[in-house]
Amino acid sequence: TDYGSSLTVSLPAALQPHQPFQIIVRYTTADGPAIWWLDPELTYGNAKPFVFTQGHSVCNRSFFPCFDTPAVKCTYSATVKAPAGIQVLMSATQSTYLEEEGVYQFYMEYPVPAYLVALVAGDLIHADIGPRSRVWAEPCLLPTAISKLSGMVERWLTAAESLYGPYIWGRYDIVFLPPSFPIVAMENPCLTFIISSILESDEFLIIDVIHEVAHSWFGNAVTNATWEEMWLSEGLATYAQRRITTETYGAAFTCLETAFRLDALHRQMKLLGEDNPVSKLQVKLEPGVNPSNLMNLFTYEKGYCFVYYLSQLCGDPRHFDSFLRAYIEKYKFTSVVAQDLLDSFLNFFPELKEQCVESKAGLEFERWLNATGPPLAEPDLSQGSSLTRPVETLFKLWTTEPLDSAAAASSADLTKWRTFQTVLFLDRLLDGSPLPHEVIKKLSECYSSQLDSMNAEIRIRWLQIVVRNDYYPDLYKVRRFLENQMSRMYTIPLYEDLCTGTLKSFALEIFYQTQNQLHPNLRKTIQQILSQGLNPLPAIDATAVTTDTPAMVLEDKVSEATNGAISLRDVNVSA
Repeated sequence: TDYGSSLTVSLPAALQPHQPFQIIVRYTTADGPAIWWLDPELTYGNAKPFVFTQGHSVCNRSFFPCFDTPAVKCTYSATVKAPAGIQVLMSATQSTYLEEEGVYQFYMEYPVPAYLVALVAGDLIHADIGPRSRVWAEPCLLPTAISKLSGMVERWLTAAESLYGPYIWGRYDIVFLPPSFPIVAMENPCLTFIISSILESDEFLIIDVIHEVAHSWFGNAVTNATWEEMWLSEGLATYAQRRITTETYGAAFTCLETAFRLDALHRQMKLLGEDNPVSKLQVKLEPGVNPSNLMNLFTYEKGYCFVYYLSQLCGDPRHFDSFLRAYIEKYKFTSVVAQDLLDSFLNFFPELKEQCVESKAGLEFERWLNATGPPLAEPDLSQGSSLTRPVETLFKLWTTEPLDSAAAASSADLTKWRTFQTVLFLDRLLDGSPLPHEVIKKLSECYSSQLDSMNAEIRIRWLQIVVRNDYYPDLYKVRRFLENQMSRMYTIPLYEDLCTGTLKSFALEIFYQTQNQLHPNLRKTIQQILSQGLNPLPAIDATAVTTDTPAMVLEDKVSEATNGAISLRDVNVSA
């Protein structure tokens, strides 16, 4: 298969128990799910070729021979030879460069699971943005990256350390990747990978980086031992992310972002049905199933709700912070199962153990882990009402009959709103689409020109509303958007909407005009969308790599696709 086959090595019979030994495997790796080669035209600078790897969750077995399970951790070293002018980076604590030989040497001194070994090479330059952080990007993007992040990462790291103990990885660097990067961000230790497209959306950039910072403790230092319990990394990292944002940006902002995500969770729940087994925190992984196919908003948000519930049992989140510090100290550099976390929790709080909180009717720990459906309890978001109430008011004005468009238009100025307020409003309009023609016409008159100047996270949602409502006067903006986007997260949702409605011929026209600026993997995915219900489209690139593609775009590690039961157009989540 694309992922290779297992390798069995028979050890000498004379080998004594615990006796050290060395195995050397000589191998060649070709194109595979982990390795993405880009021609210069697929980069921002259009100057030099580019390559990056994406190991999560079981792709790195196509990169190098390894025990490709999160239960096994090891140190690693690597030697990489590259042409002059190509900068090579890896997720390692130490690196050296022998210029006369064109050879880079890397060493990761702490044990990590195989999926966290990562490599990137291309036309990359750097700038320091803090005492232990730098950003790497193509030259044309570096000034923007500096302006967005200078001084910020150190602020977030310091906040995280105050909550969960020392940052153990040394450096925290960030590399911005071309729009072909198949996900939003990846928490490779020492070197977070982030898609460059997110740079224009400040609030999404903040949340995405802080989420990856949180993974330095939850996911990288302490890892889920099995992919069936990914919530141990993602749920805890999401909880830690929100503790960090509360410390640095206040509770109202955190509650707004949480409301936006929980809205998306309930949207997904409605689509999947409450009995769907993928809504469990402990998902059963059948043989032959790619674990990434099981990643969804439940991994993040239902996991977060369970962790938040545990924190509430303590009475004060600072007490729970103390527990998490002890948990990290006990299990760092190892892999755990859910019972390890829960046993540690009850042992840390013996008074809760005496109260049998794990068996509280309707909120049993076992039920949290194995019941399908929505979270058993959700956080109190009332501290965010100053930001969420205007959204609710505006949405109600636009969806109440008879429409009073003048009152709706004058009730809020979107140019003064936070991004998460605007996307929450637009997502709710998307949920209600198709809207009455009078409503979509007045919405366009009020907001379309304002939204044109806003970031891509906002614009794509408005354009989805345009498409789902067949609002032809604004359709040219859909074309213009797709002509300038090469990222999966900003192309796939629109193509799915276009092909679900009456605009498939319009989608085909745009695709054939823009296909050469898209990565072969993305071209293939869009072909699959366009081919649904039609004869297969002619092959565009015989060398296109087929990737295993799960069904949704959900938090930092899910590739977008179209061959699953739920499509992107129904999820409206980009990170």
